[in-house]
Amino acid sequence: MYEKIIVAVDGSAHSRRAAKHGATIAKATGASVDLLYVVDHDRSRPQEYENVTKEELEARIRDQLSEVIAIFSDKGIQPGLQIQFGEPGPAIVKFINSAGYNLAIVGSRGLNAFQEMVLGSVSHKVAKRAECPVLLVK
Repeated sequence: MYEKIIVAVDGSAHSRRAAKHGATIAKATGASVDLLYVVDHDRSRPQEYENVTKEELEARIRDQLSEVIAIFSDKGIQPGLQIQFGEPGPAIVKFINSAGYNLAIVGSRGLNAFQEMVLGSVSHKVAKRAECPVLLVK
């Protein structure tokens, strides 16, 4: 059923919970897994990403995601890493829709009703606009 799974991650507790579900589903179905990390220039410290090679950026992100990667490694799964740039919601949706994933897994941040109405949550944007099934993990 699932051959290609993408898990949106940022190193938070929410993304670790999403990763646990992704690892379990991938192990059960034999699906390949990619982790998707979005660098949001508006919220990141520019000095972290200025004059950094692609390899250095990937190494920094892998280091930040070490706990998430370990969740997959513990189940014998070696996830790929996809890095995108921009506002997380639209960047995640655009990448998912262009890359042919069968399932997207996203952690929920648990915004209250007012915050979600005003700001919109990344998970809500992904669930609404992704062309594949989306699993939201609380």
